[in-house]
Parts: sequence; C-alpha cells; structure tokens
Amino acid sequence: MNVVSTVDPRDGQRRATDLTETDESRLDVVAGQASRATHWLAGLGRLGRAELMDAVAASLQARRVDLVAAAEAETGLAHARLDSELTRAAVQFRMFGDVLRDGAYIEAAIDHAADTPLGPGPDVRRMLVPLGPVAVFGASNFPFAFSVAGGDTAAALAAGCPAVLKAHPSHPVTSHASAAAIFSAVRDLGGPEGVIAAVYGEQAGRSLVRHPAVRAAALTGSVNAARAIQAAIDERPDPIPLYAELSSVNPIVVLPGAAVDRAEEIAEGLFASFTASGGQLCTKPGLAFVPAGRGGDQLVDALRQRVVSSGGTILLNERIRDAFESRATEFERAGARVSARAQVDPGTGFAVAPRLLEVELPGLTTEIADECFGPLMVVVRYPDAAALDAALDAVPPSLTGSVHRGPEDDGDVVRRLVDVLSARAGRIVFDGYPTGVRVSWAQHHGGPWPSTNAVHTSVGATSIRRFLRPLAWQDAPAWVLPEELRDDYTAIPRRVDGRLTPAVE
Repeated sequence: MNVVSTVDPRDGQRRATDLTETDESRLDVVAGQASRATHWLAGLGRLGRAELMDAVAASLQARRVDLVAAAEAETGLAHARLDSELTRAAVQFRMFGDVLRDGAYIEAAIDHAADTPLGPGPDVRRMLVPLGPVAVFGASNFPFAFSVAGGDTAAALAAGCPAVLKAHPSHPVTSHASAAAIFSAVRDLGGPEGVIAAVYGEQAGRSLVRHPAVRAAALTGSVNAARAIQAAIDERPDPIPLYAELSSVNPIVVLPGAAVDRAEEIAEGLFASFTASGGQLCTKPGLAFVPAGRGGDQLVDALRQRVVSSGGTILLNERIRDAFESRATEFERAGARVSARAQVDPGTGFAVAPRLLEVELPGLTTEIADECFGPLMVVVRYPDAAALDAALDAVPPSLTGSVHRGPEDDGDVVRRLVDVLSARAGRIVFDGYPTGVRVSWAQHHGGPWPSTNAVHTSVGATSIRRFLRPLAWQDAPAWVLPEELRDDYTAIPRRVDGRLTPAVE
C-alpha cells in the first residue's frame, strides 16, 4: 500500500504519515458499511439525528486544539482563521440540528381521498426521504468547513445519508482527525462503522463514485476535478447526481458616487476581501470595476498602497502556487498591467506576492475576466455606467455579484446592474464584499455554470435538499406511513389538502 504523505506549505517539506491510500478491497468494505449504516440513521429519526448533529459539534469543539494545530501544519493558514473555521463547522452541524427539529425540510404533503373534477381521487401522501450514502470530496482551502467536517457532511448526515469522505491530499492528517471526531459522536450514540468514513488517494476517489452503494456526490473544487469525477460517474450503469461548487470571479462594481463618497473605505474592504486566506476563497472578488475620474483614482491609489505594503502570503500547496503564478502571467500577456505588487522573501515555502493588475475597459478580454485562485485582483477602469452592461457580459457567471452605490448614483442604473448580475450570479451583495458566507436559513451559495453545476446551494439550511428524494404513498395503511404523514401528527408544518398547516406544539 502507498503511504500518504503531507506537506507543510510554510517550508515545502514533505513528510510521511501513518495513513495509507485506500485500495479497492478496503473501499468495498467501507462502502458496504455505509450502506448498512443507513438503517441506523433512519432508526434515529429526525430528532435523534438532531441530537447527533449537536454531539458532532461538541466533539469537534472538544478537539479544537489538536484539530487546529494539524490544519495549521498542513495548510499554512493562520491560527485565528482556522480557529474561526472550526467554529463555523460546529455551527453548521448545530444549524442542521435546528433544521431537523423544525421538520419543514421534508416538505410533507397530504391529499386525502376525495372526489375531484376528474373523478374519485386516491389518498396520496408525500415527503422527502434520504438518497443513501454520499461521497464527499474535501476542499483544499477549507480543511474544516468544506472538508470532512464540512457542510456537505453535515447536510448528508442530517438527511439520513452516511458520508464517505475522499480526503483532500493537502490535509490528510486533518481529515483523519476530523473523521475520528465525528465518529466519536456517532459511537457515543451507539452508531456503527460506516456512518462516517474517510478514504485516501486519487484512485479511491474515482472508485468511490463508481461504487453501487454510493447514491450522490458533492465537491467543492475545480472545474477539472468536477469533470474527472463526472467521467467516473458516467462509467456507472446507473447515474448519480454530482453537486459541485467550482470556479468564480465574483465581480464587484463600484459606481461613481460610491468612489467619490468612500474611496478609502472601499479600498480597505476590497484589499481585505481579495487577500484574506491568501485569496484562496471561492467568493474572492477577482474583478473590480472602478470608474474613471477623481474618486476612482483615489480608490485605486489606496489599493496600491495596501498591496505594496503587504507581505507575501503562503498558498495551500505547490500546485496552487504554480497555477497562481502561471495565471497571473497569462493576464499580463493578455494586456493587464501590474499596478502594485508586494515583496516576498525568497525560499519561504509556497509563498507568493499579492498583486493588483489594472486594465482599461476596452482591454478587458475573456482571458483576463477569468478566475485566478490566489491573492490577485484585476481593476477594470470604466468611463461611465452605460458601459457596464456590455462589460459584465465578458465576465463568467459567478457565485456572487456586488454593487457599491453612493448617494449621487442613479437608482435606474443600480436596478439595471442588479438585473444583469441576477442573471449571472447566485447572490447579489450591496455595499459590501462577497467573502464571508453566512451559515443561515436564507443563504444561497451557488450560481450558473461554471460557478456550480446545479441549482442547489452548498451552504445553508436548504443544502440538505441535495441528498433527499421525493417518495409518495398512495392509499397506504396508517401503520406503514412515516409518523410525519399520519393524520394525528402535528409537530411540523405540512400541506394538507392543499392548505399549509403550521406546526402545533
């Protein structure tokens, strides 16, 4: 068996671990255990799984010191950032506990037998039920919140689906420790092997989505990774859904009035947004449309000063570092000029220099209007707001689009921009920045291709919908029905004979 290694991005040194890549025989065991574990999760019921969600959150927090230390050594991300991210992971599990207790997510509907305009109608009852085991592919840039202990895992377990995690090679030790923390909570509730498991190695990931026990897959990663996973899925005799969150440019439009009114404030926010966590965030703004004129000049000058005075930043792995440098060079060759660049000490692991590029609006090409994963942003100087509609057509659809308004900016211009961005993004941000995705009931983290390959969100309460399917019971005896579909059950909101009925305590 091949030994799994880990690399500390701060010095670039590779070290062996106690883990080994998962071979076909072991993967078959893991998938079989996951399939059997569906019965235990079903037996817990909604309220039992809510208790599990809370227990997982507590288990992660109890291991905070060791988990954060492991992630720091494998990602080079700052201690404070990782500590906050672990809190976010725990918050996600607790939120799904609330989702389960609320119960509306199952979309329970009852149509009693009745005479209809088409004749006698049968009794039909419908709700959402678990798909089955889910393959989750951990993300490199979020070792907790989008990895083994991330939102995909939380949503799958809440839905009643065991989760088999393909550990990301950038943080295998963190992945192993996170899986152990989750299984500790499962074991304390009497759960079996298979409710949660991690596998290692590129081949294991392909084999995982081809295994007949797996009923869905989730990924936060690159377009190329999604295509490779989809190719493996396409080898199956029966298709399964892949929910992938991928590439995003996240354009920000600063209108002339906003630039005049608060140039320094916007420059500070933009700098923080495109450099935070080394610019390795799916919501990092890659393009900022800044007006020509005094306000825009002041804003760009303030941005330059912040970039030049910043230091180098450590990227997650060598591949990301090399891709960043290559893409930055491509942007320059396509016509974007370097406006500002930080200084980097040579030989510091996978360190890169944050940089600001600039281009006039006529020079914005599809090559420049693309994602560069890392601390780089392109400022696009535009002459007037009327030119923005056509300019935004050159920008790939994204997870987000942002608009900064000033007191003098025309409301009709803002409405038109919102219409344009709404067709090309999943979240519209006003007078703010797209980084920092709130974990909440109303959140939507998704968008048109290539930002995602589906209409569902990967963050927030409704992300559970990805791992559920509808099932209807017709003329079923009451004792066969799930309790949520029985006439005397009133603990959750339901639609009964076409009318929405609230829960009754």
